[in-house]
Amino acid sequence: MSSPIGRSPRFDISVPPTGYHWWYVDAISDDGVYGVSIIAFIGSVFSPYYAWRGRHNPQDHVCVNVAVYGPGVKRWTMTERGERALSRDRTNLWIGPSHVHWDGTSITVDFDEVGMPLPRRARGRLRLTPKWTNDEVFALDGRGRHQWWPIAPVCRAEVSLTEPQLNWTGHGYFDSNWGDEPIENGFHRWDWSRARLPDEGAAILYDVERLDQTRHSIAIAFDKSGTVRHFDPAPRQDLGNTFYRVPRFTQCESDFQARVVETFEDTHFYQRSHIETKLCGEIVPAMHESMALYRFRTGWAKMLLPFKMPRRA
Repeated sequence: MSSPIGRSPRFDISVPPTGYHWWYVDAISDDGVYGVSIIAFIGSVFSPYYAWRGRHNPQDHVCVNVAVYGPGVKRWTMTERGERALSRDRTNLWIGPSHVHWDGTSITVDFDEVGMPLPRRARGRLRLTPKWTNDEVFALDGRGRHQWWPIAPVCRAEVSLTEPQLNWTGHGYFDSNWGDEPIENGFHRWDWSRARLPDEGAAILYDVERLDQTRHSIAIAFDKSGTVRHFDPAPRQDLGNTFYRVPRFTQCESDFQARVVETFEDTHFYQRSHIETKLCGEIVPAMHESMALYRFRTGWAKMLLPFKMPRRA
């Protein structure tokens, strides 16, 4: 069910011990050349520091992950900060030098972050203006411990960067995930994607493999007015492993072969790509991610993370 714009994304919501909450925004330029994704975490699910300290206080493990994609402008940052760097109310979330704000009609992220191990700065603003907001929340696991809320599946995006210098407009997306246990306790792996439809709507796929070996697929489409419909997932197609051998799949209608346009991000347990697929009878561009949580659970995976994810507290 969709609603007029105005419902708050609830940045002040309580996050329990061992739990997590994140707010995710992304955008792709109208010409498909550039992209950006930003995730604000409380109880950072990928934090080795949170895991090593027993996950007692999620507010002491917060970060803003900024990724900028495109020729000559790539950036990636994920600096963890402590509780003193966190401030929030119903419509604002401050983590260190970055700020997420909901004004009732748009979501604005002002960010100023520095990457590692190459200390390159990502500074600028992303503003998403939704056409409407969605009220429906989905359980991803069979126990209701991991939830997903696609808040604004269809947005216009304005990106203004000062480092690197770049300005563009495009289409964007805003959602939120939360849970009351570590994410790797619920899932073996997953694939997610959001596609822009020609009628100014969106199609979103969430295909999860749970630890109990069951598979759960969500396939929803929104039209330009925000009306939502659930549809049967298309057949699963293999997009090919990444360089780090992360498997990636998507659901695509059988008369078309989905393809990777560009791999934006490739790590030992996670990948993000720009793909082309066919959904709802249309060939469409999509933002796509795959998460191999069976790798993230390993000790060696967590040992590698501090080289890219420093902690400043």
